[in-house]
Amino acid sequence: MSHLQYSSYPGVGERNRKQFKYSQAVRVDNRIECAGQGGWDPKTGEFYKEINAQIDQAFKNVELALKDAGGKGWSQVYRVNSYHVPINNEAIEAMVRNFKQWVPDHEPIWTCVGVTRLGEDDMRVEIEVVGHDPKA
Repeated sequence: MSHLQYSSYPGVGERNRKQFKYSQAVRVDNRIECAGQGGWDPKTGEFYKEINAQIDQAFKNVELALKDAGGKGWSQVYRVNSYHVPINNEAIEAMVRNFKQWVPDHEPIWTCVGVTRLGEDDMRVEIEVVGHDPKA
């Protein structure tokens, strides 16, 4: 699998790679796929408590993971899956607000799912994306 290029950004990305044995992103030819990003501080792993802050930070963490994998960020994203505890109007409005900020020039496809629990106790959102990076 040498054609796959895995990456994990400094801080939480490297910690999770060592502790949980997964990477934050993988480049496959001209695609970059990101593992679910939560609303954690990327240096400390501490979660923001409020749902809007978690969603805002998760979008920032997606940008960080994409760029760490050699991409340009949200401008290349064409697919988004988001998972929410709970799923409600406040969470959806925060997602839409962030889409308008981070992808103002296109509308990626989006699947939005409510779940009973995510990977860590304080985690309220997880966002995974796929981006197209034609430079590869």
